[in-house]
Amino acid sequence: MNQDRIMVLLRRVGSGFKAFSVGQKAVVVAGVLVAVIGVWVYFSFVSTTSYSPLFSNLATKDASAITDELTTKGVSYELADSGATVMVPTDQLYQLRLDMAAAGLPASEDTGYALLDQQGVTTSDFMQQVTYQRALEGELTKTIKSINGVTAASVHLAIPTKDVFSDASAKPTASVMVSTGAGKKLSDDQVQTIIHLVASAVEGMDPTNVTVAGSDGTVLAAPGQGSTGSTSARQQETAAYEQRVSTSLQALLTQVVGANKAVVKVTADLDFDTSETKSQTYTKSDAPALSESTTNEAYSGTGAGAAGANGGVLGQTNGLTTDTTTTDSSSTTSSSTDGNGSYKQEKAVRDNAVNSVIETRQNAPGQVRKLGVAVLLDQSTAAAANLEQIRQLASSAVGLDTTRGDTIAVSALPFDQSAANTTAQEVAAQQASDQKAEQFTLIKQGAAALAVLVLLVVTWLATRRRRKNGNVIRTAELERLDAIKAELERTRQAALDTADERARLEAAADRAALSAGINGDNGPQEQKLKEIEALVDEQPDEVARLLRGWLATKGA
Repeated sequence: MNQDRIMVLLRRVGSGFKAFSVGQKAVVVAGVLVAVIGVWVYFSFVSTTSYSPLFSNLATKDASAITDELTTKGVSYELADSGATVMVPTDQLYQLRLDMAAAGLPASEDTGYALLDQQGVTTSDFMQQVTYQRALEGELTKTIKSINGVTAASVHLAIPTKDVFSDASAKPTASVMVSTGAGKKLSDDQVQTIIHLVASAVEGMDPTNVTVAGSDGTVLAAPGQGSTGSTSARQQETAAYEQRVSTSLQALLTQVVGANKAVVKVTADLDFDTSETKSQTYTKSDAPALSESTTNEAYSGTGAGAAGANGGVLGQTNGLTTDTTTTDSSSTTSSSTDGNGSYKQEKAVRDNAVNSVIETRQNAPGQVRKLGVAVLLDQSTAAAANLEQIRQLASSAVGLDTTRGDTIAVSALPFDQSAANTTAQEVAAQQASDQKAEQFTLIKQGAAALAVLVLLVVTWLATRRRRKNGNVIRTAELERLDAIKAELERTRQAALDTADERARLEAAADRAALSAGINGDNGPQEQKLKEIEALVDEQPDEVARLLRGWLATKGA
């Protein structure tokens, strides 16, 4: 029954497809192809296995052990980054990581602080120190390898032994060897990161005592020089300064002489040395004395004189009195005598406060030591410009200082325009080509849209004509079905009459007469039955609908 329905459905689809016009058939075939291709792409994408990294930056020994373990488990894998990364199916990623951890993989040689777990009670101090140093080197190696772009690293520490009998101690040093992927280089910031990571992990280590080198033999950072990288940091800063100054001056001259009419070249000599200057000045202070001491001496007698405070002799001549006074910034001494031989001395010492100013000035690196500026103008436009004014303008723009040896040169020469003309022609040709390509694309899109529109119109007209023809055919078919219905009714009635006649003949047991009667009168009936069978083959739906109507009428 199901097979019959499928065959009927296929016949209907085939007859319907045959009734389509050429344009309709093309549209149907294209739609079926698009659907089939879409289903194929979808299932291809779904069936494709997605891989994710299981481990990265693996040593060759670890990668070999992991791939052997995956092969034993029957898990498919892929290798990337020259074998340093193992890729596994994404849906098994986390379970495989647990399985590898249970198997002790990756078993890296840099075990870090795990080495300290292997020490026993009888381990000597020397072995403890060496093991601790190895553990520290391993931990630093693993930390550096986690930096983006670093595929392998090796850290060596030189930690001096502390001597309790000596105050002088050497500072620890470190050397780091890093390896990067193909075509990758570490930036200055990454090199500085490695330096400070190592210096901060070792007690008493100065960042200037760390050496960083690449696997190709390039020194990335040397002691006392900091990071150098592939290009010196000083050269980079100098080039950036020159570019900044020349760009600002170029923009200024463009407003004066026009675009592509001036060329500016700036050469700078920057001082990257760090200097420190200390100065101390003294000024007079009006503040009270810091300390003061006063001494008074007095003597009375009849002698001819007395010794002075400074070892002299104070005497009397012809009844005259000699009085001597000595004064300086810190002490005052006075003495006097009279004719009766009396002596008096006063001494005062004062320590006055003096203002002292100590100034420490540290100059930051990067100051301009010398600057050279060259300005070249196109001779075609320089005639209308004042070169002296341009010189003054450029000098003010770059902050020229002749006292430190800065120089500036402004010249006017004819520019070579051949390259510019060639470039302009190439640009014009490219623009014309792009315009033609764009027009061709628009034409193709318009033609495709017009074809689709024509196809839609043709399909609509064909559908409309088919509907009209279908209505006419359906009217004729209905009339034919009415005639067939009437004929089937008459045939049914005749069959009933024939059945009644057969029953009567069988009751009379006259089989010969029955056979003769049926054979003689069954010619037209057989012809009608053949017509009915042909009608059923041609229009099974209509006949089935008619029979269902009869059965419904009979049931009622």
